[in-house]
This record gives sequence, structure tokens and C-alpha cells, in this order.
Amino acid sequence: MKILVLHGPNLNLLGTREPDVYGTITLSDIDSAISRLATELGCSVAIVQSNSEGEIIDRIQSALGVCDGILINPGGYTHTSVAIRDALSAVSLPTVEVHLSNIHSRETFRSHSFIAPIAIGQICGFGMESYLLGLRALVSHLMKKKQKCQ
Repeated sequence: MKILVLHGPNLNLLGTREPDVYGTITLSDIDSAISRLATELGCSVAIVQSNSEGEIIDRIQSALGVCDGILINPGGYTHTSVAIRDALSAVSLPTVEVHLSNIHSRETFRSHSFIAPIAIGQICGFGMESYLLGLRALVSHLMKKKQKCQ
């Protein structure tokens, strides 16, 4: 089982970017924790961070036929990108949306997600743990789906 993990814009600045909102954990710390958990869960991960909407879309499209699911933190594109939403919808891979902060308790514009309606779930507000919970949920979903097909 292979999972594509996508980090959207500005997540490369974690550790220094708004520590009062995002904490001091770095993207490298998150990637390491995701990789450790993936090994524990018996799956592999391909982890990508991009500030470019087009590159994120290209990565989503290239996951078709290669990955079993997508774990995505679309960052600011959550609230603006119909194109990322359409790419996720087009590949029809089970997707879990994650956010470090609780997007529903922040500025009003952040509570709207173009991704959530097509995702199997959304986890937010738990810092790095949002990613780990999201990965566990996605792998569990894929295992149940696989068992139904057998």
C-alpha cells in the first residue's frame, strides 16, 4: 500500500512561521514521524511539499495507478483552489485532508474547504498529530476496502 502525502504552500516554513499558531515543529519533524508511522502500519509513503498549485495538481494526477490514497494538507489552497479539488476528484483516490491548526476556529474564510466535500475525512487542530491521525484513518479505510474486495 502506497500513500501520497502532500504538503501545500508555506509548510516548508514550519518551525519559524507563526509559532503561536503552528508551533515550533518543523516539516522535517512531521515527515520523519509520518515515515515512522507508515513503516509501523506496513505501508510506504511518497512525501512532497510544494508552494505551487500546478505542481500539487501534477503530483495528484501522477498518483493515479501508483498510489492507493492521498493525505493532503493543502494549506492556503484549501480555501481557494477548485483546481486541486477537481484533480483529487478526477483521480478518485481516497483522500484525507489534514491541518495543523483548527481551521474552523480561525478567520472566517479559513473555515471553508473546497477539499472536504470530496475527502473521506478532515482532521484539524491537533498539530503534527493531525497528520498521524489522518494516515491511520486512511490506511484503516484502505484496509477495510481491500477486505471487502476479497
